[in-house]
Amino acid sequence: MISPLRAVAISPLRVLKISPLRVSAIANKEVRQLRRDRLTFGMIVGIPMLQMMLFGYAINTDVRHLRAAVADLAGTQRSRLLVADAEASQVVDVVRRVESAEQLEALLRAGEIHIGLFIPADFERRVQGAVRVPAQLLVDGSDPLVLQSARGLAALPVAGTPRRQAEIGDTFAVRAYYNPERRSEVQIIPGLIGVILTMTMVLFTAVAVVRERERGNLELLITTPVRTIELMIGKIVPYVAIGLVQVTLVLVVGSALFRVPIRGSLLDAYLAALAFIIASLSFGLLISTFARNQFQAAQMTIFFLLPSILLSGFMFPFDGMPRAAQIIAEALPLTHFVRLIRGVVLRGASLTEIGADFLPLAIFFAVTLSVALLRFRKRLD
Repeated sequence: MISPLRAVAISPLRVLKISPLRVSAIANKEVRQLRRDRLTFGMIVGIPMLQMMLFGYAINTDVRHLRAAVADLAGTQRSRLLVADAEASQVVDVVRRVESAEQLEALLRAGEIHIGLFIPADFERRVQGAVRVPAQLLVDGSDPLVLQSARGLAALPVAGTPRRQAEIGDTFAVRAYYNPERRSEVQIIPGLIGVILTMTMVLFTAVAVVRERERGNLELLITTPVRTIELMIGKIVPYVAIGLVQVTLVLVVGSALFRVPIRGSLLDAYLAALAFIIASLSFGLLISTFARNQFQAAQMTIFFLLPSILLSGFMFPFDGMPRAAQIIAEALPLTHFVRLIRGVVLRGASLTEIGADFLPLAIFFAVTLSVALLRFRKRLD
């Protein structure tokens, strides 16, 4: 029988039969393995640094410098001063000048602007009459942050009329298009299609190829006449169908449960999704040429997914980001798909109006597939 004094002296490690020496040896082995695995070590440092740079520098909820167009039918000195004051507020940057409200609506539908400043021909009479709001803001209200920033311009004073401004209160009447109820799900769900496709298509393709290598199935392909390009296309074809099924699922659930309107052509929506799916799959193939195992493939997918979500305009307005962040975002396929899918689904735009975003997707696909083909080798070493 062990005495109480002796029982107290027994180490807990001894009771559990744990050897500090063996634990230390395993820990040292793991550290050496991490040092050899440069990708994992890079992720340990890279992911926190990437998040800090994105959230601290690129992400800005105080949205400014929104692209705007002006239809100044009055053409007076006071109307020109009003436009200049709107630009001086830094909320808008005037990039186009048109001749009618219909042209402003067309630019909104095509996604070329977020805000249209409409100054009617009787602007001066409205200002002096102190009865009607003298001008209008036509706003792409599908993004509540854009609408919130635009409302800050509503009370912009008209030069030389302080008394009138006090009586009426607002210089601009705000007219919100595409999401008058300001429901966040209307803006989020179409973009969510791109986020889901990015995560699944890139990861599934990268893991599928790496898994073949880990299991030794590539040995069988060495003795076959299958070419590299045929192998890659054969790998991605099933996932194209899976991606289109995911698109259908999100559209159906979004429409049925969240009342997200589908204003444009479903064919245009699927064509945009198909272009994005193929671009994402090609990047998954590229990752598979760098990753040595499935864990590394998943790590690299996450590293690609983070900037895609935060810089693409899915969560934060693209125009509100610094110019450097915008340049990086233009290289990401999700940026262009978000523009395409929101243009078709929310604004009812046709591909002829917003088709310019197909070209970056095609370039991204061609570059990533070409690099993947150069790096891929149908051999074990």
